Amino acid sequence: MADGRLHPYRRDVGVDPPNRFPAYVGTHFRAPARPPILLPQGLTELTGPLLGPGRVEPGDADLTTHGPGQPIGERVIVHGQVLDSDGRAIRDSLVEIWQANAAGRYRHQEDVHDAPLDPNFAGVGRALTDHTGAYRFVTIKPGPYPWRNHQNAWRPSHIHFSLFGEAFPQRLITQMYFPGDPLFGQDPILNAIADPQGRERLISRLDLGSSIPDIALAFRFDIVLRGRVATPFETEDDD
Repeated sequence: MADGRLHPYRRDVGVDPPNRFPAYVGTHFRAPARPPILLPQGLTELTGPLLGPGRVEPGDADLTTHGPGQPIGERVIVHGQVLDSDGRAIRDSLVEIWQANAAGRYRHQEDVHDAPLDPNFAGVGRALTDHTGAYRFVTIKPGPYPWRNHQNAWRPSHIHFSLFGEAFPQRLITQMYFPGDPLFGQDPILNAIADPQGRERLISRLDLGSSIPDIALAFRFDIVLRGRVATPFETEDDD
């Protein structure tokens, strides 16, 4: 970048969901009513904090080892590549995930779902992509949970993803779903994406070749940052 500025993310029309979607009740209150204002980039945005290997420990990517014992639920491997629109690997990208536990509850004070917390599962992890753009997490398959958006509303099982570029202001957020979930049809967050192929790109695929026999099934979820096959991204306020 010759001028020293960070390139902002441009929303891909027809791929990313709109800020306001009638069926997603929360967007009525959170969507901006006026056009966004571009803030000038200062020294903090241009020089740091820089992301690198020193900020991630090897055990951060195994969410099943963050408690004193084994968490309850189906152990799964979630892996894939982060790529640009030309298929080139995005290396050294910080990938963070957060999710509900197997009972469908987050370890968060705002989650009042009447489901048990798991003392052995915090539901957060992070990893850096390698030179091929690959990442890998070991975790527990999250359960669905009620979210009061509409009558008898339940969210499908999903994992939240956050990707950072060269610094914290360069952040993209998306969600990964599991194949064959019967709740897809009534989930406004997934269906806010108008393009059916865009919705498909948020659904991981079973990858038996990367599974650990007798221990964990694997699901592949590749993330493409831009272009015709871009992964849909959302605003930071989405659930």
